Amino acid sequence: MIYSTEVQNMCPVAKGAYHGPAPIPEEGKWVQAKEIKDISGLTHGVGWCAPQQGACKLTLNVKDGIIEEALVETLGCSGMTHSAAMASEILIGKTLLEALNTDLVCDAINTAMRELFLQIVYGRTQTAFSEGGLPIGASLEDLGKGLRSQVGTMFGTKAKGPRYLEMAEGYVTRIALNKDDEIIGYEFVNLGKMMDAIKKGTDANEALEKAKGCYGQFEGAAKYVDPRHE
Repeated sequence: MIYSTEVQNMCPVAKGAYHGPAPIPEEGKWVQAKEIKDISGLTHGVGWCAPQQGACKLTLNVKDGIIEEALVETLGCSGMTHSAAMASEILIGKTLLEALNTDLVCDAINTAMRELFLQIVYGRTQTAFSEGGLPIGASLEDLGKGLRSQVGTMFGTKAKGPRYLEMAEGYVTRIALNKDDEIIGYEFVNLGKMMDAIKKGTDANEALEKAKGCYGQFEGAAKYVDPRHE
């Protein structure tokens, strides 16, 4: 330790009482976090790249400062999906501080990591007041039975109006219109259910029909439109 001449010439003054850092809520406990190993919690965060061409939703489950579980979901950029594949390997097993200072391949994932770090170390996690936190694997609950991200994809033009392409329920196959050409419902395919059925040996066309569903006033509509081709 090197001290400047000015500091060396100062007379010592005793430091007052030390009460430690303010406690933060972690998995149902109040913790005075002094080291990375004092941090636990599950939380989500969103990041974006500089050109804002794509985004990442990152979910981490941290136990005693170690990332035990990571869910990386990306949107809007094809290259980002490959970055997510690498990040899913890179993140697990690292300390929170290591992960913050690691290149997670894509800036959107790096930014999401930064946002999560801020939430976690300030005690703003989803499990702040949940005793014991959540088990490893809890992030998969956000994906549902088909283990697919919740994605909404819509397109619209002034000339031709809106098109529903994908909803949380699945891939939209037809939109239903009333007599005034307003959308009143849609038909969808749950791709997770369809693929599970095909893997079990069901004929693809039969699996497709069984995985279909509809929403709204779909039955008896004045007109049906394929949102991708009409």
